[in-house]
Amino acid sequence: MIVQNQADLTRAVLAEVERTPDPRLRRILASAVRHLHDFVRDTELTEAEFRQICGLIAKAGQLTTPSHNEVVLAAGSLGVSALVCLLNNGAGGARETTANLMGPFWREGSPATPNGGSIVRSPTPGEPVFVTAWIVDEAGQPVVDAEVDVWQASGEGYYENQDPQQADMNLRGKFASDAQGRVQFRTVKPSGYPIPVNGPVGQLIRAQGRHNLRPAHIHFLVHKAGYKTQFSQLYSSDDPHLETDVQFGVTQALLGQYVAHEGEPAPDADVQGRWYSLEHRFVIARGDAALPPPPITAKTDGPRPPLVVLERSS
Repeated sequence: MIVQNQADLTRAVLAEVERTPDPRLRRILASAVRHLHDFVRDTELTEAEFRQICGLIAKAGQLTTPSHNEVVLAAGSLGVSALVCLLNNGAGGARETTANLMGPFWREGSPATPNGGSIVRSPTPGEPVFVTAWIVDEAGQPVVDAEVDVWQASGEGYYENQDPQQADMNLRGKFASDAQGRVQFRTVKPSGYPIPVNGPVGQLIRAQGRHNLRPAHIHFLVHKAGYKTQFSQLYSSDDPHLETDVQFGVTQALLGQYVAHEGEPAPDADVQGRWYSLEHRFVIARGDAALPPPPITAKTDGPRPPLVVLERSS
């Protein structure tokens, strides 16, 4: 089609999209073209703004490395990651789900750890926490021998892949659920942390007057043949940023209650003073047990980044 006006242009692109043999890809492309073209018309996008958007997208790709994923960070900061999760879990969004964001810090190869073991693999600031998690199916029955991968930031707000001061795979571990569908492990109480703002994501957050903080959380990946692989994040119910999570990930089903213990013996005899217990139940559904590619594949070989905190405007 020789284009005479903007309406012709959209029709021409959609006509070419219709040549796509794969029906699912054809549907996605057609919808993307319609929405993108409507976005340009609705915002009356200028040529300078178009170049700026293209620059942000290119920069996000350039900043994505084996130890940092700016693209996943951007998707989370716009609520896209959370929306995809909620639409694809809980019976297509019809009911509450313990599924949550994968996040940009999952690594493959976490060390296999016995139930009750510790994921603290090098000296790490933070108060001791003893976690018990139950993995059950939609009927409430225990799921035995599920592989449960866990990871978290330290009490200083760094994941080990960002921090050369932490041992490789510190605060990461892989467990197998027992006959009660249970996994147990020792860790330290995580802190909330700011997401990196040295790239396009930071530009967008600054432009909106938002802060860049995530509430404290522990990640869980539950994997077993015959069940849909589930990523979860268990959030600290006492964190001050639950309502304004920069990644829009907090749901009611994933508020974790840390119980403080003073003057009573901890599960491990070496723990003195205050410690915490944390218990939660994760519900997984029948489905595809495929694992996605990990967003990062290695530990940084540079210094740990500064933790830049942006203030939320009133």
